[in-house]
Amino acid sequence: MPLLKSWIESANTPETPFPLNNLPYGVFSAGDGELRCGVAIGNRIIDATGLEAVGILRADPNADVLDAPFWNDFMELGPEAWAAYRAALTAMLADTASEETRDALTTYSVPMAEATLHMPFRVSEYTDFYAGKHHATNVGTMFRGAENALPPNWLSIPIGYNGRASSVVVSGTPVRRPWGQLKAPDADLPVFAPCKRFDLELEMGAIVGQPSEGPVTMEEAEAMIFGYVLLNDWSARDIQAWEYQPLGPFQAKATATTISPWIVTKAALEPFRVPVPPRERALLPYLEEHTPGLHDIELWVDLAPEGKAPTTIARTNLREMYYSPAQQLTHHTTSGCPMRVGDLLGSGTISGPTKDSRGSLLELSWGGKEPLTLDTGETRAFLEDGDTLTLRGAAQGDGYRIGFGACTGQVLAALEDPFAR
Repeated sequence: MPLLKSWIESANTPETPFPLNNLPYGVFSAGDGELRCGVAIGNRIIDATGLEAVGILRADPNADVLDAPFWNDFMELGPEAWAAYRAALTAMLADTASEETRDALTTYSVPMAEATLHMPFRVSEYTDFYAGKHHATNVGTMFRGAENALPPNWLSIPIGYNGRASSVVVSGTPVRRPWGQLKAPDADLPVFAPCKRFDLELEMGAIVGQPSEGPVTMEEAEAMIFGYVLLNDWSARDIQAWEYQPLGPFQAKATATTISPWIVTKAALEPFRVPVPPRERALLPYLEEHTPGLHDIELWVDLAPEGKAPTTIARTNLREMYYSPAQQLTHHTTSGCPMRVGDLLGSGTISGPTKDSRGSLLELSWGGKEPLTLDTGETRAFLEDGDTLTLRGAAQGDGYRIGFGACTGQVLAALEDPFAR
């Protein structure tokens, strides 16, 4: 698909992450400070809440669904309404739109540079997966050796854990280094102290836009997915090492999960679909893929020490994942657990086959044994206070790109001992 031309000229450059082909959904404030639903186009944000209020563009003719500062009510309308709204908005922003339409949308829009971005949806529940084979192999090799890198079940099942929806924050929110129980390998007992091995995980988040009751098929799971965000699963590796047996991650993953501010819809990513990698072990029939379930999305991570220029420390691609979001969602429902509008599914760390494509510092520094050298000359095995992590991603089209906006967070120093007396 070629670039779709808009009357908003900034949307027609090959560099913008927000061409007419994209139209991602977010929440913003500007001027009066009220939070409003918006759509990114070039260097502007269309005030979707305002367009609905005056009747210029409505997703539901009988009810306001964009009068609250989240897109959940819109998601509840379902795939047909999603498609109709996108088609109408595309027509209004295309270079063939009338002068009257252009005037109206100019009135109901703001420069992106003057806006503050907020959480784009209300997170109902959060599940994080462990679905990248390169990441799982690297981590398993570090701790169990190459011959036992993957657990016996890994090639048959998308492994995940239930995380904290309350800890999901929007890009730009600072993240404070957590306290927890740490136990050195040569120590007899743990101590309560700030995390010393704080890490990032480069992931994508799939947003569930339709509810379910009971198991859903792969086809139904595809239809339920509304869109995607970049996701940083902040991880306290030393806390995790002491707590994870026998039930897996707990406090090590509860500090924060940062997401990018714009929901890139499934529709915008349709031209970039790619299949999952070849199976090393046949999956059970309910997980067989009938539609290419991954996307060709380039991803990269920048690390900037406080007050200094960033270094790109990793580049990879979503197509490296072993399990697709639909496979993750389908498996999630096999127990019969209901899925809700606004559920967030983290993909798991997206690492590639080469050292520079590893999606976490745990892998990049090989457990701290091989620290990275940044462009500033400093080294990093794990994150230091003041470091800013920025995740970016884009799907490259013919003369355009589909971007997500930055997924950024700065590490703040740990609090004073919260239990000191």
